[in-house]
Amino acid sequence: MSEQLLNVFKICLLAVLYLFFARVLRAVWAELKEPKPAVVPSPVPAGPPPAPVSPTEQPARSHLVVIAPEEQRGRSYELLDELTVGRAAGCHIALEDRFVSQLHARMFRRDNQCFIEDLGSTNGTFLNDQKVTSAALFTKGDHVRIGNVVMELE
Repeated sequence: MSEQLLNVFKICLLAVLYLFFARVLRAVWAELKEPKPAVVPSPVPAGPPPAPVSPTEQPARSHLVVIAPEEQRGRSYELLDELTVGRAAGCHIALEDRFVSQLHARMFRRDNQCFIEDLGSTNGTFLNDQKVTSAALFTKGDHVRIGNVVMELE
């Protein structure tokens, strides 16, 4: 091989190596940065404020039920006022999936509505196959995909 061709191969190899390191650093940075707080739009009241709910009339709690993968199918998690989902042991819902970030997503309730937001995860959070980019409203029957785990709100 000629000297020029070897030099071109060296440059290409270095470029691929630098791109690989850049991708690794980006993934590490995404795991380490602090998540941005969610901004949930508050609805403009159209009339008088709603009457307070007595403790005996609390709304029924929603549950997230795992529908995929098969070995986790049927697991159920109560949707609290706020919970976190991730691979870390401190998360309310700890998922053992290599495509789930340590602190992946947050789910919360506001005004009897359920919201989900991605916390800067590497692989993203999906609501009905749409990537979640900010706090998104989700309702009964919606599917949430975090890594390879798919959950349905019931």
